[in-house]
Amino acid sequence: MGWGQVGQHRKHGEKGGRRVGRHKHLWSYVLRYEPNYFGKVGFKTPQSLKEKANAINIGQLDQLVDKLTREKQLTKKKGKPFIDLGTHGYQKLLATGKLTKPVLVKVDTYSENAAKKIEEAGGQILGEQREKAEEESNEAEKTVEETPKG
Repeated sequence: MGWGQVGQHRKHGEKGGRRVGRHKHLWSYVLRYEPNYFGKVGFKTPQSLKEKANAINIGQLDQLVDKLTREKQLTKKKGKPFIDLGTHGYQKLLATGKLTKPVLVKVDTYSENAAKKIEEAGGQILGEQREKAEEESNEAEKTVEETPKG
């Protein structure tokens, strides 16, 4: 049993690199020396199931406030323009850009730098994240006051 014509066995190399037969005649080798050769490890969440937070930057927020002011769709609270980013489809506020006017912003999550920039402009963020942080800082202050010094 040969290759027949000379050119029939050239230019083909090893198919599978000595890994062929792992489910057949090399099964006992796999069981003995490479027991973890087959199968999957771990779990990867499909991208379709992950929530994607729609984010807006401070610079874009400034432009949005200007646009809503021109269209007279902006309400005022405490003498400052108030904007609820959730109604505009945004869940997160990021810090890129500049804010030129004081604004009250209601948003689910935000970065620390975004909060600093809004407070520097004279505005304020109304959101769950801020309330939780304030509660934690208040609890920390209470524990510091209650601990005896000495």
